[in-house]
Order: sequence, then structure tokens, then C-alpha cells
Amino acid sequence: MHSTKHPIAIEDNVATFQLTSFHYGTPGVGKKVYIQASLHADEVPAMLVAHFLRQELDRLDAEGRIKGEIILVPAANPIGLSQTIHGTPFGRYDLSTGVNFNRAYKHVADDLKRSLAGKLGQDAQANVALIREHARGSLAEWEPTTSGGLLKKILLSMAIDADIMLDLHCDNEAVLHMYAGEPLAEAVQPLATLMGAHAVLLARESGGEPFDEACSRLWWDLAEHFGPEVAIPPAGIAITVELRGENDVRYDLARPDAEALLQYLARNGVLDLPLAPLPAPLCAPTPLEAVEPLSAPHSGVLVFLKQLGDRVAANEAVAEIVNPVTGQVTPVAPKHAGVFFASTAHRHLLRGMHVCKIAGETAHRAGNLLGA
Repeated sequence: MHSTKHPIAIEDNVATFQLTSFHYGTPGVGKKVYIQASLHADEVPAMLVAHFLRQELDRLDAEGRIKGEIILVPAANPIGLSQTIHGTPFGRYDLSTGVNFNRAYKHVADDLKRSLAGKLGQDAQANVALIREHARGSLAEWEPTTSGGLLKKILLSMAIDADIMLDLHCDNEAVLHMYAGEPLAEAVQPLATLMGAHAVLLARESGGEPFDEACSRLWWDLAEHFGPEVAIPPAGIAITVELRGENDVRYDLARPDAEALLQYLARNGVLDLPLAPLPAPLCAPTPLEAVEPLSAPHSGVLVFLKQLGDRVAANEAVAEIVNPVTGQVTPVAPKHAGVFFASTAHRHLLRGMHVCKIAGETAHRAGNLLGA
């Protein structure tokens, strides 16, 4: 194992941040895996999971049981980690630009549609190698103008050619759930089962250019662009893992989460580990377009009537908003049945503020599916 320090600075006369990555195994031998934690820097559970991943990878590396290349970035956002507002950590948005740290990644397929014209054929393995070469070249030409943009380039440059990319996040309050590309439904299912995911949300394009889609969507975009005469498999398995809620920072959660991630890598031939039996899945993948966000109909105190992970029927109240001044009590209910998988941590809301999300089964939304 070796570590690499990546300086993040656009100019010499401004603050410099430092990103650290840990590198295991041998590049070019076996599959490449990239794992990063807490791209939204105030989503802390992922960093604790990364701590246990690093301990185990150190041990496995010393024992010669890493059969591919693994890059681990245990704190993916040093810029966000330095941001506070009146003493409160604020790591979701870059305060200098207002841009979400998990949005606006370069979609290299736009460049590759031009640079690969006439160069691909029916040899899928050769195509994958050439696409990865051109993807690295496209990123090398990216010239960000902010420190946040440079951070995004450094992270994506390590991940763009990975066979497996795992982006570890958490929600405000939630049960464990995942996001992935629609063509990756089969590939994501073992990880969802191992980690006990309550929802696996799939989309071909979710909007906003998040990190996982910067690593995976290029494959099906290129396949669609070049057509069936060119063999382009979905060669980048990219999964965003939402490790419950912001306050779920516990050893008894982080250790099993790390073990499940390692088991997934073992099942993909990257680690030499005894394979544990797969438990029964808690859910089947559903469209991200079927997620129904609910908002407060008026200001007041938020009281949940359902528990995270519960199944909710259409028009069944998940919560109530209680206005303590007028006495008005209004139920909050989805129009579609599904799993109550994530919610706000706030308990007093203004009209229109986010309450929770329900994972349904039938698509009913379009456009930007992730929000800001």
C-alpha cells in the first residue's frame, strides 16, 4: 500500500487543501476498484466505514490477498470539511460557488463520441480499454477554474476507469438505500442484499451530473450513440451507497457495513476472502422516477406516524404537521404506495420544506430526479 497527497489549489496565493488517497494492489492486474467516503463532507458515517475498510485492506494487503487494484479515499472532501457557518459544519455545497459537491462532474461521453468515431468494433474487451484511455484523456483536458472544480477533477480522474466505483454517502435521516444506473440492476443487487438496503433506486440519467453517473453513464450513452454494430458493455459499475442518516455514526453499524463492502469485492474477484452466504433481500430495484418527495403543506411541528423502512399505502398518512398557534393539524401522505426510506431531521418546518421520500414502484416523475 502507498498513500498519495493531492494538493488542491488554483492559485499560489490562496488557501491550499490536501486530499489523501490510499492505493492497494497492482494497477493493471485484475479489476480496479475505487471507493470514496463523504463527498458531502458533513455526511460523517461514510468516513467511519472507510476507517474500518482501511484497517481490513491493510491486513489483506499484508497477507497478499488483494487480487486487483483498490483506491480508497477516506475523506473525499477536504474543502467541505473546512467549511462551517456559525460553528455548524456545512459540507454539501461549495460556499464559494453554491454548487453541490456531488453535481457538475464532466460527462466525458460528449468528448468520446467525437474522439472514438470509427475506432470501435465488435471486440468488447478492446473497446473497453480504448474507451477508458480516451476517458482519461478527456479528463486531462478538463480545466476547472475553482478549487471545488479541481477537487472534482482529481476524484474523477482516479475513478473514471474503475471496474467498480462505490461512493459512500448518507441522507438526513434514512434507512440504508442505494442509487445506480438502470443497466446495473443485476450488478448492484448482491451489494444491496449484503448491506440490507431498503431501496435500490435506478435511473439511466438522474440529472445534475452526479459523481456515480460520471463514472457509469458514459458506457450506455456511448453504446446508444454507436449502435449495435459496436460492442460496448456497461463496464463501470458505479453505486452510491446511502449509509442511513447523518447521526448513525456507530461502531456497530460501521463495522458490518465495511464487512459487507469487502464481501462484495470478494464476490467480484478482487479480494481473497471466504464468501458469506447472501441473506434474503429486503427489496427489489425500483425506478428513481418512482420516488415521491413529500413537502409540508403549511408551517408547524412535524410528527411522524410511520417509521423509516415502513411500507405505506397510497393516501396513507406518513406524518402530520401541527401548527401550535392555529391548532391546524394536516396529514402528509403520498399519492403512490411505497417504502418510507428517508426524511428530514428537522421537526419544525415552513410551508414547502422537505418532509420525506417514498420509494414507489411505478415511474411518475421526469427531469432532475435528485434535486439540489
